Amino acid sequence: MMKVIIQKFGGTSVGTRDQRERAARKVLEAQANGYSPVVVVSAMGRMGEPYATDTLLGLMESVGDDADPREQDLLMSCGEIISAVIMTQTLKAMGCPAVGLTGGQAGIITDESFGNTRILEVHPGRVVDCLGKGQVVVVAGFQGISKNGEVTTLGRGGSDTTAAALGVALDAEAVEIYTDVEGVMTADPKMVPEAKPLKIVSYSEIVEMAHLGAKVVHPRAVEIAMEGGIPIRIRNTFSDAPGTLVCDSSMVSDKTIIQSDRVARGVAHLMNITQVRLDLRADVNESGILSQVFRALADARISVDLISVLPTTICFTISDSVVDEAICVFESLGLKQEEIRITPGCAKVSVVGAGMRGVPGVMAKVVETLADAGVSIYQTSDSHASISCLVMKEDVLKALRGLHTAFGLGV
Repeated sequence: MMKVIIQKFGGTSVGTRDQRERAARKVLEAQANGYSPVVVVSAMGRMGEPYATDTLLGLMESVGDDADPREQDLLMSCGEIISAVIMTQTLKAMGCPAVGLTGGQAGIITDESFGNTRILEVHPGRVVDCLGKGQVVVVAGFQGISKNGEVTTLGRGGSDTTAAALGVALDAEAVEIYTDVEGVMTADPKMVPEAKPLKIVSYSEIVEMAHLGAKVVHPRAVEIAMEGGIPIRIRNTFSDAPGTLVCDSSMVSDKTIIQSDRVARGVAHLMNITQVRLDLRADVNESGILSQVFRALADARISVDLISVLPTTICFTISDSVVDEAICVFESLGLKQEEIRITPGCAKVSVVGAGMRGVPGVMAKVVETLADAGVSIYQTSDSHASISCLVMKEDVLKALRGLHTAFGLGV
């Protein structure tokens, strides 16, 4: 019986010939260890490089701003297809039988919400046939095909989602996500130099961290892997470090490792946030303005976060990029200028850890730490595995470093 392993390589792992050869050696190593690899690749490089997705989008935008979503998806799928073909040729040049497939050819079936489609089904028969012939299968990530035969894309982080979906469909031993860092870090090492890679994190913790700003793996991919019970390992393409294992406790063979006793596992942050505060004269429920505000924002496709509702106040955050649209929404509802308070230049700083659930004093430590660092808190939210604080963007560095130290994450 084949032992399938999914190996996903991001744009920084396949951007140059040297990087692709290093990635290919990871594939050959997996083969030597008795696995049948399925490789998922992102488009090569980043914005400005010839085949990066953002570069392709720029090409379309140079023609006009009214791009049809269908044609845009067709164009954006090209970057990953190019990457899959070149990676396939790299493996062949190194003596490894390989075949490249588009997402559709690999059986990724989606809806038709162009630009951010969801995977409906995976039919991996062709992948299984190729593996049975001893070939490494290289799949173009980030894309699929609808039941009507339309080429679709899965949105940002879509290659991670492709890898996880194939992992579940093929009952893989694991999904390996290769990137240019050592794994999931306790904080962004560019902001907190003493940040360390985590050996093991739970599915729920990494989903929280990803939603709250950690950019190592897409949360949709983790949720798919969690539902299928497939472990994820996040590794560095350019080192032999073991990386971070993402799983639940039942998958850990070494029972001497106690993870849940730590209150916090990491800190994360999101920038480019604006706080909106609507101070109204009437009760927001009795006047009906509460439902009107959120329905109008939804119809304008404006996402909201950190929501607080008081009898005469509605407070929430939005992205800096949609402030003008939001103000138009409020004016259309008849809100007066003095009722709308906009505070740009904010950021969300979060402490994440499944071990904080039900533990007294965690919020006290967060508040005290930020106060000691001279950081003002403008809003908060929490879940069973995180506490988030809205701060000014110029205070993010102090907040992250203070919280990282206070919760012992660098030890």
